[in-house]
Amino acid sequence: MTISNSALRERTRRDFLLLAGKSLGLAALSSATVASLLKTVAAATQSVAHLTAEQAAMDEDYWAIIQNSFTVTRGIINLNNGGVSPSPRIVTEALVRYTWEQEDATAYTMWQILEPQSETIRTGLAELFGCDREEIAITRNASESLEILLMGMDFKPGDEILTTTQDYPRMLTTLRQRERREGLQLKLIQIPIPPKNLDQISAAFEKGITSRTRLILISHQINITGQITPVKAVCEVARAKGIETIVDGAHSFAQFDFKQKDLGCDYFGTSLHKWLHAPKGTGLLYVKRDKIEKLWPLMAAESKQASDIRKFEEIGTHSAAIKLAIGEALLFHNGIGGKRKEARLRYLSRYWMNRLKDVPKIRFNTSFEPNQSCAIANVHIDGTNPEAIGKYLFDKHHIFVTPIIHEEFQGLRITPNVYTTLVELDRFCEQMELIARKGLPS
Repeated sequence: MTISNSALRERTRRDFLLLAGKSLGLAALSSATVASLLKTVAAATQSVAHLTAEQAAMDEDYWAIIQNSFTVTRGIINLNNGGVSPSPRIVTEALVRYTWEQEDATAYTMWQILEPQSETIRTGLAELFGCDREEIAITRNASESLEILLMGMDFKPGDEILTTTQDYPRMLTTLRQRERREGLQLKLIQIPIPPKNLDQISAAFEKGITSRTRLILISHQINITGQITPVKAVCEVARAKGIETIVDGAHSFAQFDFKQKDLGCDYFGTSLHKWLHAPKGTGLLYVKRDKIEKLWPLMAAESKQASDIRKFEEIGTHSAAIKLAIGEALLFHNGIGGKRKEARLRYLSRYWMNRLKDVPKIRFNTSFEPNQSCAIANVHIDGTNPEAIGKYLFDKHHIFVTPIIHEEFQGLRITPNVYTTLVELDRFCEQMELIARKGLPS
């Protein structure tokens, strides 16, 4: 049987929508605008379907279409996508649509119609992470997810929590509060910057364990350097010693491709407004099913909810629109494909890193090894102040970067995203080369 080109294109589109929207329900595809935007991404993705992820990463025609899915201004070169990322138009359109919908008879529409639909979002997130939907809570950010865990566990005075000196400041602040309030012991270990291999990190964690260690908090990807850590190896060591593990996945989730089984952790928290491109103020919490009951929620829940993952979502009145628009972010991410997206992000980082690696005075606080970094990297020019460089780049060239001043190192965190162009990275590199050669202009 011969299939016409138009029929083939329509079948391809249907297959794409089925794959991208798996378990999200028809609500996610109800807007004509959203459907049109998805169709554009679908056609583009089909054009590179025959390529490996690494080959597709270099197809600038394909990525130009993805770049145009965003409404970002090109008046600023935004190389700080680690803190928060812009959403593609498909997500913004959905957020606006859901917001208008919930403004009509709000108490009824928001609570009786829209909020129940968030269960399809829970399912979509669970499929992306590779776990049971009853192990996923939808939160407002990684900090909330991780504080639910760090504040919800029962400890005794003298119990130790082990993490690194490079862990996220808010999490260290949370644990130090429990230190002051309850007599816990926060133990910090140092890891090399960058390490020669991942074994150096897992060995540092194993060496830091004592008979009093009750919990290990490990960042899947360290936010200030982009260092990917050997989470599974650390979790295996911890499990063998009866120690629970929390993984801070704020920067890893939807940046590079993995599932829960690749981590082997007990708990996981992340933000969805970073690499998934979901609305600002969205996050995910994973709690292994048999551990839900013993974990206290951050805000009080009824005793009948003790074993229900939804007890961690008891935060009072909140917008249903923000939560539902996560669905379109999932559609966009799945439409590109996790492996294809990871390959592009690593290609972008290596593009600028390779250009600068042999420039005198420039050194990297991030490994070039693919199993140790992806989109995020930290670079420093010897003899300079990162904050001064950051100010100069923005004031004079509208290049937005993240200066990092840490007691163990300093540098600029550079974080491109799928909407970043090679021309923008070239402009950044040109200025870094000039500064390394001539110093900052006075």
